[in-house]
Amino acid sequence: MTRSNEEPSGELSILGYPILAWLIFFVAAPLILVVILSFLSRGEYGGIEWHLTFDNYRRVFQPIYLNIFGRSLELSTVTALLCLLIAYPVAWAMASANPKVRTFYVIALAIPFMTNLIIRVYAIKIFVGMDGPLQWFLHFLHIPFDPYALTQNTVLVFYGMVTSYLPFMVFPLYAALEKFDFLLVEAAQDLGASNFKILFGVIVPNTRVAALNSFTLVFIPCLGEFVIPDLLGGAKSMLAGNLITEQFLKVRDWPFGAALSVILIILLLGAPLVLRKIFLGSIHGVAA
Repeated sequence: MTRSNEEPSGELSILGYPILAWLIFFVAAPLILVVILSFLSRGEYGGIEWHLTFDNYRRVFQPIYLNIFGRSLELSTVTALLCLLIAYPVAWAMASANPKVRTFYVIALAIPFMTNLIIRVYAIKIFVGMDGPLQWFLHFLHIPFDPYALTQNTVLVFYGMVTSYLPFMVFPLYAALEKFDFLLVEAAQDLGASNFKILFGVIVPNTRVAALNSFTLVFIPCLGEFVIPDLLGGAKSMLAGNLITEQFLKVRDWPFGAALSVILIILLLGAPLVLRKIFLGSIHGVAA
């Protein structure tokens, strides 16, 4: 029997040891430290006291903090759904275009990745801010508006989130639609299927896995996002990421911030399982 036909031995290759060491020191060890820290107490002047307690987790489940986590889940879900609704037609247009135009679409979507996220968010903030182009245009048209409400609001947060994470939704869908057999659409049209039936009976079932992957790629980072809500929403948009940041940097209550982080990590680990159940739960029934 040749070596190529032998089953893997299960032993770690010598090339795998650096990766394993990296995972231990930079992923597993920090997570263990955060979990340990979450059971400790805050000192009188912001330090850490080594007294084992469950009070931090009791505080997490107070209504005010549960409401913040609920808003974070709502923001992540709505952002991912908006990205999905926008990404499907964009990915379809890219996949069905001729090669030259397709290359232009890919480059146009990739260009934002060449700019730092904070710079992009500040560009939005400047555009709608005091003496910015939008407010100048509204003044020119003599349209009354509140300049302070225009610079920081929930709609602006959603806009910043969608524009920042849209490419994460488009590219997986584009990769799936690029391999899609368009003859299936022509066959459905020949059989008299409506556009609605073609979309949900042919296209969506064949790209469901890509939709799951892209939805997860957007949903998970949105759940812990704090830069965009902080810059575009201000105090009006207190989310899980902002709450954890404030506990570590402003309040200096590291144990409570660690407990919040542990709960957020659990949500992040559970989200793919729930999304997989939603997207792929009935895939066998559809295939049948």
